Amino acid sequence: MKPLTIGIAGAGIGGLAAAAALAQAGHEVTVYDQFDTPRPVGSGLVIQPVGQAVLARIGALDVAEAHGAQITHMLGHAAGKRLPILDVRYAPRKSTPRHGLALHRAALFHAVHLAAATTGVTLVASHEVTGVTDTAQRQLIFANGDTSPPYDLIIDAAGAGSPLSPLKARALPYGAIWGTVDWPKDAPLPDHQLSQRYEAARRMVGVLPIGLLPGGTTRKAALFWSLTRPELETWRTTPIEAWKADASTLWPDAAPYLADVTCHGDMTAAFYSHGSLRTPVARGLIHIGDSAHRASPQLGQGANMALLDAWALAQALTAGADLPEALTRYHKSRRWHLWAYQAMSALFTPLYQSHSRVLPALRNHLLAPMAQIPPAPHLLSRLVCGDLLPPLQAGLGKGMKAP
Repeated sequence: MKPLTIGIAGAGIGGLAAAAALAQAGHEVTVYDQFDTPRPVGSGLVIQPVGQAVLARIGALDVAEAHGAQITHMLGHAAGKRLPILDVRYAPRKSTPRHGLALHRAALFHAVHLAAATTGVTLVASHEVTGVTDTAQRQLIFANGDTSPPYDLIIDAAGAGSPLSPLKARALPYGAIWGTVDWPKDAPLPDHQLSQRYEAARRMVGVLPIGLLPGGTTRKAALFWSLTRPELETWRTTPIEAWKADASTLWPDAAPYLADVTCHGDMTAAFYSHGSLRTPVARGLIHIGDSAHRASPQLGQGANMALLDAWALAQALTAGADLPEALTRYHKSRRWHLWAYQAMSALFTPLYQSHSRVLPALRNHLLAPMAQIPPAPHLLSRLVCGDLLPPLQAGLGKGMKAP
């Protein structure tokens, strides 16, 4: 296919990754963002092996690895239980060594932004996208009434609040408050492990080592606490020391990480929704990342799905005879992998975030013991790594094994 002119709405992880991959393929790419200076939103996350493979192919992995922390184990215990409830190793016995890459969103943004900049992508700040024209060549519409130049293809990477996406996602009752804290000098938790503690499924506190912030020299951790929207309002009116005491009582090992939290403003709330567009492509328009599909972060796949979308789109445009055929190829290449992970996210989330009394008991006494019986450890590792099913299908998955 001949090089295209491409406009991207949103300078998030998915938008910048798509920009880098498409510019490398010879397309002329312009990214529009609403902020004066594009910046990430959020705290820590894990880039799984499938996401690392995309970062490697767009030239962003080295920078990401220089900032992040390698995660080899995910371990969670229920209060009062000696045996683990969550116990997933990235490399079970006799498996190929793999790891998750945990890092702050600012560090991931830095790596992907740098990759896009070095490929000649044009980044236009202070342009809030509000719509798209229904013309032969699409144009983005901005909040001030202006429109962009016409493009062969518009990519909606504006995230969960995208004004371009018709997705009507179902709000999930639980979310979390997140904070970024220093990794303690005498840390009681391993620095290669996602660690969690649960009280039934009503409460969950977790600590994730996330390496360094851009320009920083102090190792960081992401601290999170699960709650519902009504509980968030109660938390905001509760003295911060009272909440820290509750969290420390539930999990004494969390106390050193809580020391850096001195006010409610040190924690940021995030709530989630679940849903997918049946068809994320239209004439001259495609939705990727959270604009096309949203889920709980329980499986740690959100940013990875956006990265895979970006790479699949670049591959489809290379392989397609024309734009409509390429967009159809893209949709076919991602639909089963996305469907499977959306379904598994919907299945797993209530086991860890819900008011149910039955599901935590089922998790503790049946599912957790079964998860230690082969081949379950290997399957859980593949599930977390993101390749339980081929990430890309329809002939586009070549070379997508993690580095």
